[in-house]
Amino acid sequence: MSAPRALRQRAEAQAETLPPLLARAEHLAGTVLLGDHGRRRAGLGDDFWQYRPAQPGDSRRMIDHRRSARGDVQYVREREWEIAQSVMLWVDQGASMRFASDKTLETKADRARLLGLAVAILLVRAGERVGLTGTALPPRRGNGQIHRLAEAWSRDVAADYAPPEHRAMIPHARALFISDFLGDMAEVELALTKAADRGVRGVVYQVLDPNEESFPYQGRTIFESVGGTIRHETLKAGELRGRYLERLAERRDVLVNLCRATGWQLGLHHTGDSAQTALLWLWRSLDGGTR
Repeated sequence: MSAPRALRQRAEAQAETLPPLLARAEHLAGTVLLGDHGRRRAGLGDDFWQYRPAQPGDSRRMIDHRRSARGDVQYVREREWEIAQSVMLWVDQGASMRFASDKTLETKADRARLLGLAVAILLVRAGERVGLTGTALPPRRGNGQIHRLAEAWSRDVAADYAPPEHRAMIPHARALFISDFLGDMAEVELALTKAADRGVRGVVYQVLDPNEESFPYQGRTIFESVGGTIRHETLKAGELRGRYLERLAERRDVLVNLCRATGWQLGLHHTGDSAQTALLWLWRSLDGGTR
């Protein structure tokens, strides 16, 4: 098969996943009752914060013509409360997220994308700006941004574990990281520390398959990473359970301590549990439903 044809087939396959994901996220978001949102951050006024280059989606009335007249670039004058309305999202797209222990369960990736997109829908409806961490998709308002997020999250990463993106953190914004957090914890520590240094607060949400929490395996078992880079065969899987659960608990303690040190909140979700309950917890934890 030629490279262009193969690329087109992969692109079409990805595109086919967007409408179902958007529909499910819209339905899930609709189950959460939104109250009056009002001003997003008490205590923050309209004081000038910074200039930034205009982006697609910014209205003409947002342009600061005096600042823009100094050169060829149009600038937007951002204020404190507008910065506080920005929420940056990171959903892990590494291969480890494509695991499901049973065909009746969603993969961790499917559940993470669903929750991330549903949160984004709620935030946009409440007047917030949402985007990806990093520089690929800066926070914006509007339904068009929801489609851009869905498209971005339809692309998988080949590596077993994808580190959280920590570039271009907007000062004093909010953030949501969704992952199984089974990869390199040093990368997670770096991302949360850099975010905290810029006044960013948010939520770390760990999504696990039920079997990853209980380790029910016995007898001869072959363990293989989704990306195929790690493989281990044992005749006595049950004897590994104690050590596995100890390592998992140690990893959880690292997350707990990181969140405590940086002022972030930590949540845990299993793919066998209710997505609606998870979304409601996320919405409240991001302080979206209580202001």
